[in-house]
Amino acid sequence: MRLLLFAVLLLLTHTSQQQNTPRKKPSAKKDSDARASAALEDLQQKINDIVQELNLVKEQQALQTVCLRGIKIPGKCFLVDTVKKRYHTANEDCIAKGGILSTPLSSDENTRLRDYVRQSLGPDAEIWLGVNDMQVEGVWMDQTGSNIRYQNWKLPEPDGGLAENCAALSGEKWLDERCREERASVCEFNIV
Repeated sequence: MRLLLFAVLLLLTHTSQQQNTPRKKPSAKKDSDARASAALEDLQQKINDIVQELNLVKEQQALQTVCLRGIKIPGKCFLVDTVKKRYHTANEDCIAKGGILSTPLSSDENTRLRDYVRQSLGPDAEIWLGVNDMQVEGVWMDQTGSNIRYQNWKLPEPDGGLAENCAALSGEKWLDERCREERASVCEFNIV
């Protein structure tokens, strides 16, 4: 914010100096106008850069606020939503908050997610995961449309066929469930 204020003051000072400068010959005036125009463009670019940086800082602060209410793990944080919703609604709500439905990428992440769910919702709680096989039956994908590399199915899951296309975390294991069922959810946010 201070940088933006400084840039605006610099622009005003520069403009004021131009107005107080005595008139020169036409060719000198053209050179002066060209330099002033280039300086103004440069200053406008600096202001744009400052605004972009300020927005990034605001975004990071908002993310930190979200993470403070949830739990941080390396590279991401989780934030529980206790309201039970259908899969698609839970997914849209996470996206609206700037995250995605939680998708463990390793056994350690799965364990940390399970522990967070137990602490936040209780030992028997089930949550939606950001994993589904809606596009191709039996091909489980994450929210980006990539095949998942880590899986932790409770055998004989996934066994729901065409009727069960959405993954849920139950205890430490994954289940395939009907997407119209209502479950709590955990949004995941990537952090730097």
